[in-house]
Amino acid sequence: MDEEHNIYEVIRRRRDVRAEFTGELVDDATLMRLLDAAHRAPSVGNSQPWDFVIVRDPDTLSRFATHVADKRKEFHASLPPERARTFDPIKIEGITESGTGIVVTHDDSRGGPQILGRATVPETGLYSTILAIQNLWLAATAEGIGVGWVSFYDSPVLTELMQLPAGIRPVAWLCVGPVREFQKVPDLERFGWRDRRPLSEAVHWERY
Repeated sequence: MDEEHNIYEVIRRRRDVRAEFTGELVDDATLMRLLDAAHRAPSVGNSQPWDFVIVRDPDTLSRFATHVADKRKEFHASLPPERARTFDPIKIEGITESGTGIVVTHDDSRGGPQILGRATVPETGLYSTILAIQNLWLAATAEGIGVGWVSFYDSPVLTELMQLPAGIRPVAWLCVGPVREFQKVPDLERFGWRDRRPLSEAVHWERY
């Protein structure tokens, strides 16, 4: 397998992209390949609880970016001074720069009341939607396309902006677009917010 597309290399290169978007739109053929990869994710009981809303209207992108900027200010104001200084240079979104947003939604009722495999762990429905996002993200990385997950928003605001039906919840706004580069070190590590734990601290044998 080509080293650039080796799955382990793709996982290593994957980044949460904020500032590296070129400003060009991802072309529709590539976008549909990414969505096809997402749609092939495993799901509990084959419920496939996800949907994808593609957003490119500049007014919608701008409105959501304004809301996110307000939430960023709120978070900044909640931080102690030293932590706020660390947070200052960290960019949290590339909504307008990417030119394409994908709002991933979750329908917990899809598949009916008896979903095989979800009876004792109801969260597996939501986990399935997250797996679709990861599929999309890794496929995008393999294509040289950046993805940034925006999480600074109020769900009711995004629900209203997307005109989501009752019972459909937004899980993620993904900024998607071509990038100049993938940062070698993730932003939160580069800017000193938090380092990655070594694998040795996360692995346990037989008991926690």
